[in-house]
Amino acid sequence: MYRSVQNQLIEWKNNPNRLPLIIRGARQVGKTYIMKWLGETHFEKYSYVNFDERPELKEFFEKDKDPGRILNSLELISGVAIDKNTLVVFDEIQESPESLNAMKYFAESKPDIPVICAGSLLGMLLHPGYSFPVGKVEFLSMYPMSFREVLPNWDPNAAGYLNQLKKIEEIPGYFFTTLIDHFKKYLITGGLPAVVQEFNQSNNFERCDALLENLILSYKGDFSKHPVMNDIARIVLVFDSLPGQLARENKKFVYQLVRPGARSKDYEDAIQWLIRAGLVYQIKRTSKPSIPLSAYDDLTAFKLYAMDVGLIRRMARLSPMAYAEGNRLFTEFRGALIENYILQSIISQFEDAPRYWSSGNMAEVDFIVQYRNEIIPVEVKSDENVKSRSLTLYHQKYQPSLRIRYSLKNLYYRDELLNIPHFLSDYTKELIEMR
Repeated sequence: MYRSVQNQLIEWKNNPNRLPLIIRGARQVGKTYIMKWLGETHFEKYSYVNFDERPELKEFFEKDKDPGRILNSLELISGVAIDKNTLVVFDEIQESPESLNAMKYFAESKPDIPVICAGSLLGMLLHPGYSFPVGKVEFLSMYPMSFREVLPNWDPNAAGYLNQLKKIEEIPGYFFTTLIDHFKKYLITGGLPAVVQEFNQSNNFERCDALLENLILSYKGDFSKHPVMNDIARIVLVFDSLPGQLARENKKFVYQLVRPGARSKDYEDAIQWLIRAGLVYQIKRTSKPSIPLSAYDDLTAFKLYAMDVGLIRRMARLSPMAYAEGNRLFTEFRGALIENYILQSIISQFEDAPRYWSSGNMAEVDFIVQYRNEIIPVEVKSDENVKSRSLTLYHQKYQPSLRIRYSLKNLYYRDELLNIPHFLSDYTKELIEMR
């Protein structure tokens, strides 16, 4: 299955000044697959080490950090001769803090040997006493598969049509209807590669639901692997509260929905654990939509979204039967599914995390995005009713040069408002440039 990071990996491979690369991302987003793909398709051979499967290999990095000796040991174990045409892959690197630290020495004394690693950012942060190779590694983030990545598997013609868009104009009726239908499928399956692959093979939503349930249970089982506090139950409570949080009209995170009487100080660590594990996204409220956005964060208010729309749909127990029930997938529990997906799409495209803006009880704009030197308000509408008092009030107050609205209406740009159909959200940056 095609992944958009493939192009970035090829660029890294061809860069004469490359550093060891660390791929970050939540579990089950495809990190192992993409590293092996790179080794199989763009190198003569590759040497693969998984520190979770073979913990005894950590000993190679515990005695000393000499890359030459380490590579000689790996050659003996794997039977793969390692040279500049060999990709060295270290998987689950958070299980071996010594190997993570050794990347500094690989960068300095073996720059011709391509080294790529994958691991949990959370795990990398939980090893006190080990220095991080600051300035000696590069990073690449991976996310669940986007609709743009999944679509070629389902409808190559529709995907080809979208990829040849050169200007902002109405999508022809045939493609518009077809894309809405495919996008509804995506809201059910989500973008975790194992689920996408299951649907590609079986075209069966029930099997996808069973797989999603297993993944949810696996994530919960993983909560205890890198504990940062004594009460792991609090992580589970926060995670389980996500559907209820997003079902509210005001999606600001409310601790009372986690547990009656819950206080922020008791659950801050649990929330940070989930954020660092990549399972949830935290969107803070901005008190002023200005550059830099981070300078105006209101630390007292935030929203939490799931990393994958398929996961949150399954957690909410919304049946796949909603696929055949008109626009229900877009409007169910106050449009939370579509809002969650739009956030996923935005996060993977823009450098800085979005914020949201509110003005007391008068108005609330779903997301605020910084692109280059523009601060762009973003409104998410779940259907064709696109009236937005909040976006109007924001426009009157700040006069932005561009407003973005995602809806079920067709693509158009007028009066500094860019209306983007939901299924085109992954093309947002290109559409901004086309206006």
